[in-house]
Amino acid sequence: MTPFTTLSAIAAPMMFDNIDTDAIIPSREMKSTGRTGLAEGLFAGWRYVEGRVPNPDFVLNRPEYAGARIIAGGANFGCGSSREHAVWALAEYGVRCIIAPGFAPIFAANCIRNGLLPLVLPREAVESIAGREVYINLAAQTLTCGDETYSFPIEAEAKDMLLEGLDAIDLTLKSRTAIAAWTHADRTARPWIYL
Repeated sequence: MTPFTTLSAIAAPMMFDNIDTDAIIPSREMKSTGRTGLAEGLFAGWRYVEGRVPNPDFVLNRPEYAGARIIAGGANFGCGSSREHAVWALAEYGVRCIIAPGFAPIFAANCIRNGLLPLVLPREAVESIAGREVYINLAAQTLTCGDETYSFPIEAEAKDMLLEGLDAIDLTLKSRTAIAAWTHADRTARPWIYL
């Protein structure tokens, strides 16, 4: 995965609460079991009108937000089913960060595992930055917009995974030496387990 260190982009405003995974990618758009071919279906129910014609009123179809790398959303972003396709569609579209007052826990975990930063800020802060240029520094855990700088929380392991561009397998492989040492010690202490 591509490491996430800093990001400067306009935060496309999607200030609705409870944007669920079916809105992010409707099930009819999940024509692949892989991580590719999903960007076209991102927010398909909102992005398109009849006949797959782009809806000019939808935020990501407006020129100033086309190809958005950051989305500013409402509370409980990513709720609903646990479909990882939603995160895959966002990532393939080019989104690297979603800023919201809160996320569905499974969705947030899927974001981390796929290189997207689920950034939590109070609603007032999200509303004030929506539609504006923001600068995110993950190492410092800060978001700057104009003269305002906000600190945001993130678990240490999630932060490290994003900074280093690691998925769960990469994270495990970083511990190869420790795992091998533990296995060797355990094999010595309890040889009957390894028969």
